[in-house]
Amino acid sequence: MLAALPPGRSEHIVYFGTPEIAVAPLRALVEAGFPIDLVVTGVDKRRGRGSQTSPSPVKQAALELGLTVSHDIEDAVKLSAKLLARLSANTTANSIGMTQINTVGVVVAYGHIIATSVLQMMPMINIHYSLLPRWRGAAPVERAILAGDKVTGVCIMQVVEQLDAGDILASASTPIASSDTVATLRERLGDLAIPLLVQVLSDGPSTAVAQHGDVVVASKITSNDLQIDWSQDAQCADRQVRVGGAFTMMHNKRLKIHSLNICAPPTSWSTDAAMNTSGAIRVVDGRVLVACAHGCVELVEVQPEGKSRIAALDWSLGARFDTNSRFDS
Repeated sequence: MLAALPPGRSEHIVYFGTPEIAVAPLRALVEAGFPIDLVVTGVDKRRGRGSQTSPSPVKQAALELGLTVSHDIEDAVKLSAKLLARLSANTTANSIGMTQINTVGVVVAYGHIIATSVLQMMPMINIHYSLLPRWRGAAPVERAILAGDKVTGVCIMQVVEQLDAGDILASASTPIASSDTVATLRERLGDLAIPLLVQVLSDGPSTAVAQHGDVVVASKITSNDLQIDWSQDAQCADRQVRVGGAFTMMHNKRLKIHSLNICAPPTSWSTDAAMNTSGAIRVVDGRVLVACAHGCVELVEVQPEGKSRIAALDWSLGARFDTNSRFDS
């Protein structure tokens, strides 16, 4: 049986998180006065071209806050056992029948599966950046944008053995704007999540609602998700670019596309038979246009393979297009 969440304010918190998105909730809990007994995070990694390693964003923030940091989840288990032993030795606590410490694990993009044996000792809650059960898994924000979802949200849920399947303790929603990138949407979801997290830890889980609806899995983003298929409509290409890392191929070389605009095809295309081919390229009135199956896009900023980012028009000057120029399928 999994450990039960405490009914009132959490008196001890173990924080599990690794990337930048997990820093703001950690700082918010400290500012709200919650005692963070331990921060468990990913190991130091080489993040640049050199051989030196650097700490995760969460570890760096935790050290700045004067918190104890570990890379080993077993340290959280030992801490929980120590706190429970301390409670058992407390005669006052024993006299009123207390058998549970008010310890909660808070999980925010930790990056590792938490074993059942740990969940049996320490109850845990998680910030998940979607409206569950839609987009369970590794990339909920990216998948919501790629799918063209109009609305997404954030859930505070209890961590259970099955991935992202726990009861919902609190939630909030937000529309996805046509201009939203992964970065802007994550920031907005983070702003929604923090007060919900503080409330749940302050008051205890006043409500716990089982997830209902169709389960949709947010699998990890791969290069296949980011390679633009010009035989799709212009909105698909736009969504891939807003996720980040979108690219296309030309003469067997990769061209990253950092920004583009959806636009209406110019009237001149009606007499240009080549522009009926998806991926065909033209420079029209100082704009680099690409034909899609439905509509077209204007490339704004690109990055040729092995080179720096550059304005699309500047790139086109050296690309030497002709009437048959098009991106590879």
